[in-house]
Amino acid sequence: MTATQGFPGKQFHGEFKVPGGKLVIADLNVTDGVISQANINGDFFLEPDEALADINEALVGLKYDASHKVIAGAVEAAVDDSVVMFGFDAHAIATAVRRATGFATSWQDHDWEIILPTEIPIFTQVALDQILTEDVAAGRAKPAMRLWRWPLSDPSVVIGSFQSYSNEVDADAVAKHNIKVVRRVSGGGAMFMEADNAVTYSLYTPTSMVDGMSFTDSYPFLDAWVMDALARMQVKAFYEPLNDIATPEGKIGGAAQKRLAAGSMLHHVTMSYDIDAQKMTDVLRIGREKISDKGITSAQSRVDPLRRQTGMSRSDIWDVMIDTFAERYTARTREVTPDELARAEALAEEKFMTSEWIHRVP
Repeated sequence: MTATQGFPGKQFHGEFKVPGGKLVIADLNVTDGVISQANINGDFFLEPDEALADINEALVGLKYDASHKVIAGAVEAAVDDSVVMFGFDAHAIATAVRRATGFATSWQDHDWEIILPTEIPIFTQVALDQILTEDVAAGRAKPAMRLWRWPLSDPSVVIGSFQSYSNEVDADAVAKHNIKVVRRVSGGGAMFMEADNAVTYSLYTPTSMVDGMSFTDSYPFLDAWVMDALARMQVKAFYEPLNDIATPEGKIGGAAQKRLAAGSMLHHVTMSYDIDAQKMTDVLRIGREKISDKGITSAQSRVDPLRRQTGMSRSDIWDVMIDTFAERYTARTREVTPDELARAEALAEEKFMTSEWIHRVP
């Protein structure tokens, strides 16, 4: 939908709850693709009262499809240093406006699916991430959360899209432990992923979900549901910027993202379940460097696996995650389809298993 399409007097309503803050609501009238009337309201605090009229006036005249940056900039220009906005800010207003006009979306705006864990080889796993992210952009698939499961014969290191192979992994240790090194499409760091020792999931979602959000804010926003699941398992987890999930005892896991220009994104997380920390530090060069400045003597002191914290089996942890996601977002479960799997297998052979891709950053 663009600003050139007529919207004579049409009304729009959008809401945004600021994480840790207040609810911001945007009620708009749009005429001929331009905001003709704006009413920003909510349970926030604003001083002086007159500033609300200035904020509303700043929105009038903006194009219906104005970007988050343009909207936030207009609001910021309308208020001076004497105005106190408590529990919200110009960016929250912009998100509420973009949600009203449909260019930003919330979890509740989408029909979510949960793709149940199926044993799939590790190279096909990363290929499936690309396939499903592209399918969401093209409208071939609904937004989804997918749990990974891969064979015991596939102990792996999954490195980020831009990481150097030689800098991240020890080739001798890889050969010694029969480790498969896989390069994913998202950035971020290397993940040591033995088959039964990790809990990994991917989200495939429109980028409208994180419209206007910084990368720093988008990670905890997209993982709020798993923090809820961890709390249900009595795990006291929190986010460490930019992309680590941790507890007071140590790191649980990390997240990574890839945003496609076509309008969808991949967000995935790997959490340690019962990690072999000694093997991890043998294989990962970066593991040695990371613990060298932490004042600790081993990777065991840095990583805090879920098995130790919960006493639960990995399948029971999956069940809690599935139940939590389903309850929060009214999601339905399904299996990977034969077509999705066939396309992922073909892409794995064509791209992800090739030396050119694995070693694209030597």
